[in-house]
Amino acid sequence: MEVVEDSKQLVDWFRRSAPYINAHRNKTFVLMVGGEALETDNFQDIINDIALLSSLGVNLVLVHGVRPQIQKQLDFHGHISKFHNNLRITDEKSLSLIKQAVGAVQIELQARLSMGLANSPMQGASIHTMISNVVTAQPIGVKDGIDYCYAGKVRRIDADGLKKQLALGVIPVISPIGYSVTGEVFNLLAEEVATEVAIALEADKLIGFCSNDGVLDEQGNVISELLPEQAKEYIEAMEQESDKVSGTLCFLRSAVAACKAGVTRSHLISYYRDGALLKELFTRDGIGSQIVKESYERIRRATVDDIGGLLQLIEPLEELGVLVKRSRERLEHEIEYFQIVERDGMVIGCAALYPFPDEKMGELACLVSHPEYRRSARADNLMAHIERRARKLGFESIFVLTTQSIHWFRERGFEFADLNELPKAKKELYNLKRNSKILMRKIS
Repeated sequence: MEVVEDSKQLVDWFRRSAPYINAHRNKTFVLMVGGEALETDNFQDIINDIALLSSLGVNLVLVHGVRPQIQKQLDFHGHISKFHNNLRITDEKSLSLIKQAVGAVQIELQARLSMGLANSPMQGASIHTMISNVVTAQPIGVKDGIDYCYAGKVRRIDADGLKKQLALGVIPVISPIGYSVTGEVFNLLAEEVATEVAIALEADKLIGFCSNDGVLDEQGNVISELLPEQAKEYIEAMEQESDKVSGTLCFLRSAVAACKAGVTRSHLISYYRDGALLKELFTRDGIGSQIVKESYERIRRATVDDIGGLLQLIEPLEELGVLVKRSRERLEHEIEYFQIVERDGMVIGCAALYPFPDEKMGELACLVSHPEYRRSARADNLMAHIERRARKLGFESIFVLTTQSIHWFRERGFEFADLNELPKAKKELYNLKRNSKILMRKIS
């Protein structure tokens, strides 16, 4: 029985993932994997998931960090490199040790991505990588009287060179090292490199790994979506809370910069959580945090193309007697009155506003949220949206007829009303057998 149940879950997961598999094919994702991730027990599984993405036709660029590996090299050789404004002052000795750390990580990454052991997730995989020398750098120079020596910043990315590598079906591996036009080598921030690569490639996604599941609110819950301005508020809060720069903070800064430059979505997931990359990309709600140019969830006017989704949403409540039954034909006739909440192409909420212009009133009806999304404020957002439409139409009040949501509406300022207060046309249609309670609220 357990085997059958597991098989059913696997089939259901594949079916739900199919739209995302199709949507991600031939898209370009830039992955930013910090050096901390390389030292976790979960790293090989991350590599396996990267290989799976590649086999599904996603164009991948892998930018890796190397901070803990650098620190180990410095400690082993007894060399101390100083920091200023959270940037490493990279003297000649530090640079030499950084090169060794970077080289070791490059080799390790290529070895992991080249694995094809029998009975492993990468069995039969044909994953090709290429160390990509596409970053031209320049020195940070002297700031506040401090010479940063061989610490640098990105000057430009050879996007054409990267696109040629991707066209060959390889995964370019890019280190936080850049080269100047004069042949010098500079130590760079991996997050800056990943951001500039994503911008130069006009990538579809920038994906970063950190110790948390994403950006957390005050209760420790993952915030699934942030607009750039909201992300900035969390950046400022993190900067005030600690002098140390966390991986989350570094990536948030990068995500905001990428978003402003045209990268529509950046994702932040945990390098500790098994399967985080797949769960983020192939499920509707993901598992981490997204920084988006525009919300991927929106309220809009319904069209006849949404009727299938509306029926799936409201039919369970009709069967329970919570809603009055509406046929497909009736929905087609009344579709202009409906507003929906759409999330990645799925209808997860709806509400209707039936107008009674002579009485300057509107009926709020069929206010529904998908069962998986009822803990959020979508119903309140829908109601607020309906109210704004009602005011725009010149209505002075809205009313609802309900049998089981009385307290919900009462908590939101609706008062009990009499049958005689309803518009004449609605009063004539009132179903005495259903005995719905009438609630009304002034909105003018």
